[in-house]
Amino acid sequence: MGCCFSAPLKIKAESPPRNGLNSNDGSKEENDPSGLSGKVSSSSMLLTPQSEDEILEATNLKNFAFNELRTATRNFRPDSMVGEGGFGSVFKGWIDEHTLAPTKAGTGMVIAVKRLNQESNQGHTEWLTEINYLGQLSHPNLVKLIGYSLEDDHRILVYEFVAKGSLDNHLFRRASYIQPLSWNIRMKIALDAAKGLAFLHSDEVDVIFRDFKTSNILLDPNYNAKLSDFGLAKNGPQGDKSHVSTRVMGTFGYAAPEYIATGHLTKRSDIYSFGVVLLELMSGKRALDDNRPSGEHNLVEWAKPLLINKHKISQVMDARIEGQYSKREAKRIAHLAIQCLSTEQKVRPNIEDVVRSLEHLQDSNHTQINGHSSTSNSTPISSLSPSPLRT
Repeated sequence: MGCCFSAPLKIKAESPPRNGLNSNDGSKEENDPSGLSGKVSSSSMLLTPQSEDEILEATNLKNFAFNELRTATRNFRPDSMVGEGGFGSVFKGWIDEHTLAPTKAGTGMVIAVKRLNQESNQGHTEWLTEINYLGQLSHPNLVKLIGYSLEDDHRILVYEFVAKGSLDNHLFRRASYIQPLSWNIRMKIALDAAKGLAFLHSDEVDVIFRDFKTSNILLDPNYNAKLSDFGLAKNGPQGDKSHVSTRVMGTFGYAAPEYIATGHLTKRSDIYSFGVVLLELMSGKRALDDNRPSGEHNLVEWAKPLLINKHKISQVMDARIEGQYSKREAKRIAHLAIQCLSTEQKVRPNIEDVVRSLEHLQDSNHTQINGHSSTSNSTPISSLSPSPLRT
């Protein structure tokens, strides 16, 4: 894995008062087995700020003036807004690919501009965390952060624009004119996302993502998947410690049971979340949905008893993609999901094993995706562009 070293500068960012946050609304607090190249700014570990109010200004991030981003988004016009949430709003903008100066709409490089709501206390710590992690990390399966703006009360993040948006939107939207994601695309997305996690979990990076879910997986025009939203990320346990003790934050339905019960966070917590997303890819159903029949509200609780019976796996699979996979493939994915979703975290596979299992499933065969050839061992990185993050 390639590395680059830089001596970051520290910037003080005044923090507004913090609200107590909880996990039930998705609010937030605070060796590459794939063969894909990745970079981290330190040769041995991620550099961390000395306080939660410091930005590590990596040399590859641009500190934008607020007026530059106002021009790039046409003054944050409502018709430029492409997303909205608790953090604030996300706007589409345009900048010059080389100088990063704002350009006329429709020219240059498309960007996603995520603007923290000035009237909300939510998001300041996440804003800093996002900068301090993505400012040091680079990988084809992580969304690319271009820069940020810290001017007066304005706190803004600037990303490449990922054209197809989140996996959540593609997997769960229901309309007659929407084609469901094919089995091959779903398995490609699972493998790409696993490779992103493998990079984060590697000894060199040693980061726990802590909020792995479908809305934090973005898709480019070729359905290459990129992990986004690093506001909850944490460094892995240090020394001889087995876990990181932290406030329980994240999203119900995805968080590992032992983490919810104890606040003890490990990389295996991410593996559980991966298992939930794998189950969502298999079934086309959300992790939690009160609109489903009684007994089916919680996808994991409903599906696990079915997955352990090879004759009932078909009851879990998305009926819209029936016939696109073999019984053997369904059994293998079901087995992998069960392993990832084990209530005993030590039984869960590590992410390198998950990557190998998914690569073996694809059997290194070329798959045609919307006219583009893709293999299980490579992720095309032409046309990298990122979409608005779900806020």
